[in-house]
Amino acid sequence: IIRMYQSGMSTREIGKFMERILGNAYSPATISRITDVVKEDIEKWHTRPLHKRYSVLYLDGLYVKLRRETVEKEVIYVVLGVNEEGYREILDFFVGGQESAYVWQEILQYLYQRGVKEVLLGIFDGLPGLEEAFRAVYPKADVQRCVVHKVRSTLNRVRKKDQFEMAEDLKLIYRSPNKEIALEMFQQFQSKWSREYPREVQSWANELDVLLTFMDDPSSIRSVIYTTNAIERTIKEIRKRLKPMNSLSSLEAAEKVVYLT
Repeated sequence: IIRMYQSGMSTREIGKFMERILGNAYSPATISRITDVVKEDIEKWHTRPLHKRYSVLYLDGLYVKLRRETVEKEVIYVVLGVNEEGYREILDFFVGGQESAYVWQEILQYLYQRGVKEVLLGIFDGLPGLEEAFRAVYPKADVQRCVVHKVRSTLNRVRKKDQFEMAEDLKLIYRSPNKEIALEMFQQFQSKWSREYPREVQSWANELDVLLTFMDDPSSIRSVIYTTNAIERTIKEIRKRLKPMNSLSSLEAAEKVVYLT
């Protein structure tokens, strides 16, 4: 039953399958109680000691439908760490509420208390206040704003007829061989688009330092640190696991789904 639950089957689907195989009716509530055997494992996992030093922390989240008194969309916060040997692991996840920098700071402080004392680089999207929250816990770490998220959000505010051309101009910035050329490409981008899209161009100007942090590192690793793609793969697996379910019946159900993904 745990394997079926882990593979993406809902409790209702598992119950129907078991009834066909064994001839006994199993309600979704019964299946849920059976899967509760992993709750102790989840609690231990949430409190396990962590490495002192991580080269990279990726922060990201996804919204899911969670049933409490009513069904509301709530966020699952996910933290992926890369240690000094290059090994990736999910450090922790937290479920509930709307995404906010305040909650992210609490999560980072909890990771600090569990042993994560040093981080070289934090990579995340442009949630307001998140950079400040990260720096409050890890003031010595560098910050990389996810370039893919930034490009996507910029193009969403641009007229459709200009999207392809602007996307190509932005590529000239973040695909430059070094930061000096990237800054030159940005100057050209600014001259070309500032009159038509002043807010979008100014937004890039304001954030250019944290958008180009990755260019201070060796070219061999830039492709994995200019974006949150590394954690997006984990997010994709969670979404795939949740797809058969219209909504999650409880906070505990959400925790079980993510833990078993």
